[in-house]
Amino acid sequence: MNRLSASRSSYSRCLTHRTRRISTSPTPGSSATATRVQPSAPLPNVPPLKARPDPFKILAPQVTELQQNLVRLLGSSHPHLTDIASYYFSLPGKQLRPLLVLLMSRATNGLASGWKDKRHASENGALRREDLDRPLSSPDVLTDWNPRMPDHTASFSTVFSLPSTRLPPHPPTPPAESSSLPPWASSDPHLTVLPTQTRLAQIAEMIHVASLLHDDVLDDAPLRRSAPSGPFKYGNKLAVLGGDFLLGRTSAVLSRLGENEVVELIASVISNLVEGEVMQAREVENAKETKSASTVEADRWTQYLRKTYFKTASLMAKAARSAVVLGGARSGVQQDELLKDIAYAYGRNMGIAFQIIDDALDFSSSAELGKPGGGADLKLGLATAPALYAYEEYEEMGPLIARRFKGDGDVELARDLVLRSQALPRTRLLAQQYADKARQVLELLPQSEARDALDDLCARVVSRSR
Repeated sequence: MNRLSASRSSYSRCLTHRTRRISTSPTPGSSATATRVQPSAPLPNVPPLKARPDPFKILAPQVTELQQNLVRLLGSSHPHLTDIASYYFSLPGKQLRPLLVLLMSRATNGLASGWKDKRHASENGALRREDLDRPLSSPDVLTDWNPRMPDHTASFSTVFSLPSTRLPPHPPTPPAESSSLPPWASSDPHLTVLPTQTRLAQIAEMIHVASLLHDDVLDDAPLRRSAPSGPFKYGNKLAVLGGDFLLGRTSAVLSRLGENEVVELIASVISNLVEGEVMQAREVENAKETKSASTVEADRWTQYLRKTYFKTASLMAKAARSAVVLGGARSGVQQDELLKDIAYAYGRNMGIAFQIIDDALDFSSSAELGKPGGGADLKLGLATAPALYAYEEYEEMGPLIARRFKGDGDVELARDLVLRSQALPRTRLLAQQYADKARQVLELLPQSEARDALDDLCARVVSRSR
């Protein structure tokens, strides 16, 4: 039995445990009461980082190439728009989302029922790397005017006309297949990332950066990645337009991947981002006379975790699932559906863990993080995990949360209560629980360097200090 057959056999043995093992975290709308832990709970055993491959090193060349090629997708007829759309890509960042897509692709490639068809299309068919860069419609139609276009089109000096060349009576004969592998391919599927999956990684980063531009406008943030934020450098109007432009470019690029399910998943990510932002902007006041204190507390935790999913984890979860679909996972095939669920569960749990740690780091200084710190969320009126945990120890936090820290000295008092309580250790422990659930679903995948790197990524997300 070869490696691939053995891997598929292991999936079959796990199918009966699918519901129990995949459903390892509360849904975005469920209560978080059972998830929250006591201060004395022991930290889970985490294997040392040196026992696993460094995810940032094993794919460093691919991530660098991805970043360089990504900027080429952002050309606009207006140079200023190109500048703002490209600005955050020129600043150092974690590259977590594209890295997640590339690693999940490697970890699952070769396991889905449609893998051979996808690989063949990537080597010899419509999904070749060079074809992904070609527009589906004429550039004249898609862009109307662009500095790279011919003069006769760019100047609008002539009427748009059809070419005089007649269509051939028969379709052209396809070129003979080459026996040599393209540069991106390997004989081992677990060392291969298809061109469509690389493009998906770029799409994930483009959506993320678009959301950062919009967030920084809404939050009036002065810094991003230790540099002036987009709104502070270009103004709010251009920052919003730059984010919109990125989402427009994303839609065009997404259409060329050849998978309706991926289009649906990524489109829903954009909807989730908006839903999360609306939840944050219009956070429901929970301190109502008709509710008990325990009900109010549960509602706050539920809203916090739902917002965390919508604003952060949704992109990671659905991008990971999309990577598996692009690797040949078909709808209705039980084994393929399990594979997609594994990727989604990993991305969701890891994404929630990432944001929970981000909320804990908000109580560090801005100099350490390269972005607003020292209670920036409190200044925005947001009660994140540290504030909610502090409330369990100090009742005086309740009125501060209820009035969204808008009173004189509220932010300073709330931050002091968080730092005096066990809120930050408990917040990190909550993130660790979600990371452990992400690592748990990886056990359903066959061992590979990529799977081990995904495991390591969870540990790094929880242990990070910036």
